[in-house]
Amino acid sequence: MGLLEIQHSIGMMEEHEECKVAPSKRASVACTINTEIGTVLAVMRRNVRWGGRLMSGNGQLEHSLIQSLKTLRKQIFTWQKQWHKINPVLYLQPFLDVIRSDETSAPITGVALSSVYKILMLDMFDMKTVNVEDAMFSIVDALKSCRFEVTDPASEEVVLMKILQVLLACMKSRASFVLTNQHVCTIVDTCFRIVHQAGTKSELLQRIARHTMHELVRCIFSRLPEVDNVGHALANGGNFIEQENGSLDNDYTHTDGNVDNRAHYDDEISSVSFASSAPVARATDGNANGSGKGKEADSYDSHLMNQPCGVPCMVEILHFLCSLLDVAEHVGMNPKSNTLAFEEDVPLFALSLINSAIELGGSSFTKHPKLLNLIQDDLFFNLMQFGFSMSTLILSMVCSIVLNLYHHLRTELKLQLEAFFSCVILRLAQSRHGASYQQQEVAVEALVDFCRQRSFIGETYANFDCDIACSNVFEDLVNLLSKSAFPVNSPLSAMHTLALDGLIAVIEGMAERIGDASPVLETASANLEVYTPFWMIKCDDYNDPHNWVPFLRRMKHIKKKLMIGADHFNRDPKKGFEFLQGSHLLPEEIDPRSVACFFRFTAGLDKNLIGDFLGSHDEFCVQVLHEFSRTFDFQDMSLDTALRIFLETFRLPGESQKIQRVLEAFSESYFEQSRDIFVNKDATLLLSYSLIMLNTDQHNVQVKKKMTEEDFIRNNRHINGGNDLPREFLSEMYHSICKNEIRTTREQGAGFPDMVPSLWIELMHKSKKTAPYIMADNRPFLDYDMFTIIAGPIIAAISVVFDHSDDEDVYHTCIDGFLAAAKIAAFYHLEDVLDDLVISLCKFTTLLNPSYLEEFVMAFDEDTKARLATTTLFTIVNRYGDYIRMGWRNIIDCILRLHEFGFLSARVATATATADDSAIAPEPGNEMPLTKSLSSGHLLSAGMPRRPSGLMGRFSQLLSFDSEEPRSQPTDEELAAHQRTMETIQQCCISNIFTESKFLQADSLLQLVQAIMAVGRTSRATDSPEDERAAVFCLELLITITLNNRDRISLLWKGFYEHIANIVQSSAVPPALVEKAVFGLLSVCQRLLPYKENLVDELLRSLQLVLKLDARVADAHYEQITQEVGHLVKANAAHIRSQMGWRTVLSLLAITARHPEASEAGFDTLSFIMSDRAHLLPSNFVLCIDAARQFAESRVGQVERSVRALDLLAGSVDCLVCWAHETEDASMAEDMAKMSEDIREMWLRLLQSLRKICMDNREEVRNHALLSLQKCLVRMHEVSLPHDLWPRCFDVVIFAMVDELLGIAREQSPTRTTRTSKVRL
Repeated sequence: MGLLEIQHSIGMMEEHEECKVAPSKRASVACTINTEIGTVLAVMRRNVRWGGRLMSGNGQLEHSLIQSLKTLRKQIFTWQKQWHKINPVLYLQPFLDVIRSDETSAPITGVALSSVYKILMLDMFDMKTVNVEDAMFSIVDALKSCRFEVTDPASEEVVLMKILQVLLACMKSRASFVLTNQHVCTIVDTCFRIVHQAGTKSELLQRIARHTMHELVRCIFSRLPEVDNVGHALANGGNFIEQENGSLDNDYTHTDGNVDNRAHYDDEISSVSFASSAPVARATDGNANGSGKGKEADSYDSHLMNQPCGVPCMVEILHFLCSLLDVAEHVGMNPKSNTLAFEEDVPLFALSLINSAIELGGSSFTKHPKLLNLIQDDLFFNLMQFGFSMSTLILSMVCSIVLNLYHHLRTELKLQLEAFFSCVILRLAQSRHGASYQQQEVAVEALVDFCRQRSFIGETYANFDCDIACSNVFEDLVNLLSKSAFPVNSPLSAMHTLALDGLIAVIEGMAERIGDASPVLETASANLEVYTPFWMIKCDDYNDPHNWVPFLRRMKHIKKKLMIGADHFNRDPKKGFEFLQGSHLLPEEIDPRSVACFFRFTAGLDKNLIGDFLGSHDEFCVQVLHEFSRTFDFQDMSLDTALRIFLETFRLPGESQKIQRVLEAFSESYFEQSRDIFVNKDATLLLSYSLIMLNTDQHNVQVKKKMTEEDFIRNNRHINGGNDLPREFLSEMYHSICKNEIRTTREQGAGFPDMVPSLWIELMHKSKKTAPYIMADNRPFLDYDMFTIIAGPIIAAISVVFDHSDDEDVYHTCIDGFLAAAKIAAFYHLEDVLDDLVISLCKFTTLLNPSYLEEFVMAFDEDTKARLATTTLFTIVNRYGDYIRMGWRNIIDCILRLHEFGFLSARVATATATADDSAIAPEPGNEMPLTKSLSSGHLLSAGMPRRPSGLMGRFSQLLSFDSEEPRSQPTDEELAAHQRTMETIQQCCISNIFTESKFLQADSLLQLVQAIMAVGRTSRATDSPEDERAAVFCLELLITITLNNRDRISLLWKGFYEHIANIVQSSAVPPALVEKAVFGLLSVCQRLLPYKENLVDELLRSLQLVLKLDARVADAHYEQITQEVGHLVKANAAHIRSQMGWRTVLSLLAITARHPEASEAGFDTLSFIMSDRAHLLPSNFVLCIDAARQFAESRVGQVERSVRALDLLAGSVDCLVCWAHETEDASMAEDMAKMSEDIREMWLRLLQSLRKICMDNREEVRNHALLSLQKCLVRMHEVSLPHDLWPRCFDVVIFAMVDELLGIAREQSPTRTTRTSKVRL
C-alpha cells in the first residue's frame, strides 16, 4: 500500500481531530514532555558519573546527552505551532540518544524508553505530522542499536521489557504505516533477539517477550487483507537478508569490560537471528530448482524493501518463521548453546506464530504468489516433518495450522492436504511408525475436527477419492474411525468415543446437507462403453455441478476398475490386461502408451512385476519402457532427485542388462527435458549408472571400504562429451546419495510412502498440473456415492459402541448417529442399509430376549439403553417406514412381545377407518391414554394370560383355574416401573404404524404384510396359549392393515386370502384363531364391497371359506356369522350383480335353514332379498328359490317360518311377470328371446320347488304350498307363454304332484286320502 494511499485512508479522521487542538492542549503536551525530560535527568543525577558532571556547573563538562535534554526543555514551551506541524525528531532525538549510548546504565536507558513509549501512546504525531517518517525510522534504529551498562540482572530485564513495549507501540501507532518493509523486519528481528536472550532470564521476561512477538506478528499480518498486490512483484536484486547480516554487530551488548563474554554472546545471537532465515535447499541442486527456489532464498530488491510496509516484509517474516522449522539447519546444534530447546520449544514457538499469521491473513494469502508459495512448499513440507514429532504439543499445533490452512487456502493446497492426511494423520491414527497413544489420540482428534467442517467430507471424496492420481482419503478416514471405535477385547475408552464423535460428525453432516429436499442430481451409470485413455479424460467445467458431478462419478468408476485390474495384474499380468480391455480401460489392440500410463497412474501394482516388465528385452516391453519414462516431468530437477522419483515407481531389476535398458530410457527422457549441464544423453546415462553404483556402495552393509568423494569425482572424469562435469556438481551428487539412500525395494500396497524430499519435489511438480480443487458448496452432490461406501462400517461401529458403552451421553450420541443414518438411507432409498439399522436396534431393545413380565418391566425400566433403542426404533419406523423391507420381521417380533406383556392398547390392532373415514389414526401423543394411576390389579392383569375367545380355549382355561398359584401383589417400585414403561411405549406411537399404513409405499407395505403373516404362521405352529394369542394378534394386525388400505386391496388381497384360507382349512389351528379369521374376512368384505366393484365377485367368493369351517367352530359361531352376512347383504345388495356372488351369499343363508340359532338371522336376510324387486334379480332368482325352499322344508322355525318361506316363493312370481312385460317391450329381438327363455325356466323351477313342498308331512305347510302353487299358475296367465310350455308344466309339475299324492293316499286311510287329495284345477 503506497504512502499516499495510507494518508488518504485516514485523512478524514485526522482533519476532524486537527480542529480540536487548542492552545491548552499544546501546553499540556509540552508539560508532558518536560516531565519526561525531568525524569530522565533525575535518574541520571543518581548515577555517580552523570551526577558529578551536573554538580560542577561547568557547561563544557556537561555531556552531550545532558545538553540535548536541557536544550529541549528550553524549546518546548516556545513552540507555537500545532504538534503535527512540529518535526517529532526534535523532541524524540534526546531520548533516542540516551537509548543508543553505551555509557548509560540500565535505569537511565529504561527511563528513556518509558518516555518514548509515553510519547507514542499519546499519539503526538501521526501520518500528517511533518517528517514523521524520520521519526519512526529513528525510533526503530535506536531500539535495534540500544546499548547500556548492566548493573544488575533485574534492571537489565526491565530494559528489555521496555524495549519490547516500545517495539509493539511502534507497530500499533497510527504512524506505523510509514515504516518500510525493512524497518518492520528490523522490529521483528529485534524482538526475536530478545526472545532468544530471555532464555537465560526470568520466566516473566520470557513470557512477555514471546507475547510481544505474537502481538507483532498478529499486528503485521492483520493488515494483509487490506494490502494491494500492486507494486509487490518479485525483482532480481539485492537480498534483504544479506543486508541484515551486516547488522549483527548491533546486538544488545554489555559494556562491563568482559570482552570474551561479549563476543560469545554475539555469536550466540547471530546463530539464531532473523538473518539466518535462508532455508536449506531441499528441492534443488546446483543447477535446478524444483520447487521454485535455490540454495539462496529469493528476496526483494532494496527498492521494495524501502517501500511502506506491505507484502515484502510479510514474506521475509514468514520465510524466517519457516526457517525455524527447518530441521536441517539445526543438525548438530549444541543444546547447551541453544537456550531455546529445539526439540520442542523453538518449533512450538514458531508454529504458534505461523498459526497466528494464517488466522489473520486468511484467504488473502491467495492474492500474493510469494506468500502462497512459501505456504505451499516450505511451510507444508516442514509441517509434514513435524507431524511425526513425539511432542503432542507440536503435533497438536501442526494439526491446528493445517485446519486453518484448509479453511482458508484449501483450493491452493490440494495435493499438500492429501499428503498430510495420508503420510501423517492417518498413519499416526493407526499407530504406525511406533506412534504413542498420545500421538494417536491427537491425530484422531484432528481427524474429528476436520470431519466437523461442513464441507470437508464431500470435498475430500470429490477431490481425492474420485481422482485416479490421489489416494482414497475419504474411505481410509472413515475406515480408520470405524476401526478405532471398535472396542476389541477391551473396555470402551476415550479413543473409542472420540472416533465415534468423528463418525457421527460425518453422517450428521450428510444428513444436514440433504435436509428435506430431493436428490440434487440423478445418479447416472458411469460404465465405459468405448475405450478412452483414462489419463486424458478432462472435465469441461469444474464450476458447474452438472459437469463435474458426472465426471467425478465416471472417474471413481475408472479408479475402482483400475484397482481391480491391478489386483488381477499382480496375480497374472495377462489376465490383468484382459480385464482392463474388457472394462474399456485398455484398447483392444494394446499399445505401449496405454500400458505405460497404466503402470504410471495406477496405485497398488506390484513394483517387482513392473520392474521385470520394463526391464525385459522384448520389443514391446522396451517401447513401454520409453513411453513410461516420458510420463515423468523432469524439468528444473536435479539428476539425483529425478532418478529417485523415477525409481520410486518400480523396483529396479537386479540383472545388469535390465538395469542398462532402464537407465538408458531414463537418461534419454531426462536429457530431453534438462540440458543445462550435460552435453548429451550418454553423459546422463553414465552419471546415472555411477549414482546407482555409489548408492549400493554407500548403503550396502556388506561393502566395507566405502567410496570417497574423490573416488567418485575421479570415476566420473571426462564423461560429459570428453570434458569434466563441475566439481561442485559432482560433490553435491555424492553427498546427496550418501545422506539419503535411493530406495528401490518399497513394497506394493504399503500406502502412501514416507515424504522424503524427492517425493515432495515430485508433489510440487504435480501440483502445477493437477485438476483444480472442487468446492462442493455444501450440497449433497456425491453423498449417495459416499454413503453407499461407508454405511456398513459406520452403522457397525456405532452399534458396537452403543452395545459396549455404559455412559448415557454416549448412548445419545449413538442415537443421533442412528437417526442420521436412517434419514440418509431413506433419502437415497437404500433399503438394505435401513434394514440393517432396524435389525440392530431391535436387538438393543431387549424385547426379543426371553423373560417374564416382572423381570422385563424392572430390567427395561433400569436399562436406559433399551428404552432409547426402543423409542429410536419406532421413531425410525414411523418416519421412514416406506424404505423398510426385511426389517419388518424384527419389528413385528418386538411389537408382538409388547403385546404379550400387555403394554399395547386394544386400539393398536383394531384401529381402522370407518366407512366414511371419520375415524382417523389417533394423534401421536394420544394413541394409548394412560390411566391416572396404575393399580396393582392392572399390573396383574397385564401379566396374566388373556381370556381365550374360542369355545375350546375357554373350556381349557376353566380346567386350569384350579392349578394356578396365587399371584403376589406388586410393590410400589414395580408399579412405578410399570408406569414408566407404559409411558415409554406410548412415546413410540406404535398404532400409527398400522393406521398410517395406507401411506406406505407398495413394496414396504407388502413386506410388512408378509412379515405379519410369517410371524403368525410361526406362532400357530405350536399349541401354547401364548403362541395362540400371538397368532390372533398378528391376524388382527393383518386385518387392520387390509381395512386401512382399501384403495390398494388388489395389492394385498391375494396374500390376505391365502393366509385366511390356510387358517380356516387347517385342522390344527386353534378355534379362537379360526373365529378371528372368519369374522375378519367378513369385516373386510363388508367394508370393501361398496368401493371395489371390480373385486366384488372375488370378495364374495372368499366367503366360501365359511362353508369349509370345522363343524365345532361352525356350530359355535354360525349365528354371529349369519348376522354378519346379513349386515353385508343389507348394506351391499345393490353391489352384488353376478350369479357367482349371489351363489356364495345364498349358500351361506341356505345352510342356516337347519341351524337352531342361525336360522332366524338367515331367513331374515333372505326375506330382505326376495321382498325387494331391486334385489331379486334374474341372476339370483333360482338361487333364492332354492334357499327359500330349504327354509320352507326346515322344521327348525316351526310352521310359521315355513309358511313365510312359501309366501316368499309365491310372491316371486310377480317378478317373473314384470320381467316378462319388460321383455315384450325390449327392442332387441335376440335379447327378448333369451330373456323369455330364462323366464320360462325360472317359472318352471319355481313350480317344481312348490311341488316338492306340497309333499310336506305338515298339513298346514302342504296346504299353503298348494295354494302358492295355484297362485303361481294363475298369475302366469297374464303372460303370453308358448303353447308347448303348458303341457310340459303339467307333465313336470301337476301330474307328477298328483301321482305322488295318490301314492301317499294309498298308504293312508281313505278318509284322510280323500280330504287331502282335493285339488282345484
